[in-house]
Amino acid sequence: MTSYQRALARKNLRYTLWIPIYMATFFLLERLLPASICWNTEMPIDRAIPFCEWFVIPYGFWFLFQILAGICTFRRDGAAFRRYMCFMAITFFSSVLIWVLVPNAQNLRPHVFPRDNLLTDIVAMVYRVDTNTNVFPSVHVVGSIGAALALMDCRNLRHPRAVRFLSVVTAVAICLSTVLIKQHSLLDMLGGLALSAVAAAPVYYRQFRSVLEPV
Repeated sequence: MTSYQRALARKNLRYTLWIPIYMATFFLLERLLPASICWNTEMPIDRAIPFCEWFVIPYGFWFLFQILAGICTFRRDGAAFRRYMCFMAITFFSSVLIWVLVPNAQNLRPHVFPRDNLLTDIVAMVYRVDTNTNVFPSVHVVGSIGAALALMDCRNLRHPRAVRFLSVVTAVAICLSTVLIKQHSLLDMLGGLALSAVAAAPVYYRQFRSVLEPV
């Protein structure tokens, strides 16, 4: 690695400094905002959505998906990495602001699972680790969309079409998982989609414009 590449890598790493600040803020709010004082984001349609423990697999893959998108863009396209970090910082801290201004929660988690197996055990563990507060908008949704956008934006991929297709499929599966394991309401998911659209417009404006321009 040349001195220029090392300097560029250090510059790109500075775009990750927001992550520990966000994590500390998230866990602090998880402890400070009891569900009893929160706005319930549940809608009537949520009760009609079935519980499916299989979707805990894409739900849990969310963490790895974001890391893989970060590593891929960091190594192959520094500009795409910086856009990815900007999108994530905007959406995650906007979510924090919403949680502070409008404390929210949902009460959709089943008291008794319809089945007893390894996957429901994992869902129960997710429930214990992550409270049912700070759910609107869903950061699982904005995080998965951010990772998919980053991979679609990344240049120098070995198999670009396959990677981009799989990234979209993965993001869709993660978004669906938030409501199918009853970790979020449908409104939480829609809020995440709306916030992602608002944040993507300025961050990926040039990329969107190049796609829409006639050849």
